[in-house]
Amino acid sequence: MAEITLEVVRREEQGKNASRRLRRAGKVPAVVYGGGKESVPITVDRKTISDLIAKSEHGVRSIFLLSLAGNEQKRHAMIKDVQIDPIKGHVEHIDFVRVVMDRKVKVAVPVHLNGVPDGVKNQGGILEFQVRELHVECLPGQIPDSFEVDVSPLGLHGVIRIEDLPIPDGVTLLDDPERVVVSIGVPRAEVVEVEVVPEVTEAVEPELIKRGKPEEEEAEEK
Repeated sequence: MAEITLEVVRREEQGKNASRRLRRAGKVPAVVYGGGKESVPITVDRKTISDLIAKSEHGVRSIFLLSLAGNEQKRHAMIKDVQIDPIKGHVEHIDFVRVVMDRKVKVAVPVHLNGVPDGVKNQGGILEFQVRELHVECLPGQIPDSFEVDVSPLGLHGVIRIEDLPIPDGVTLLDDPERVVVSIGVPRAEVVEVEVVPEVTEAVEPELIKRGKPEEEEAEEK
């Protein structure tokens, strides 16, 4: 993994008001901590850090060589956390953690799927992507860009587990090796609820029976 040099400035003022002023000026408040040393508040240029993260093949998992403006201090660090403005999408705050290049770190590495499974293409199956990142431990310079998984040969009911993935030398997996990364399932039958409308029977009006006079009354009238 290639390191990225990033110039930072020590932050003298702290607090919400100071942070707002920095953001309005196109700067990002940040802090560097870890490595058995005190935390150091710094600022970085928003456009610079955003471009570096976007253009780097490692993104937020990049190894940064922080160069403190005004002196020759330099320190390797990784981004531990990034706060993003939910409306504008701007980087609001960054937590950097110091790293030693000869000391192992624990990171999450994304899983990328390549190809179209045979079970989906020709057998009507459904791809189920269950593990989208793997947790590993390795030296900072050995962090993989990603784990690439070829799913083309997978047929119906096919499964790829963590233990089936090629792991680079020097990288230790921290997840359960038997966990399923991706599988091809059978489509579930869709259950359609049919509304039963009760049959309505038309009411039959009672037939009016016109009765004549009794035979006895007819005889008397005669």
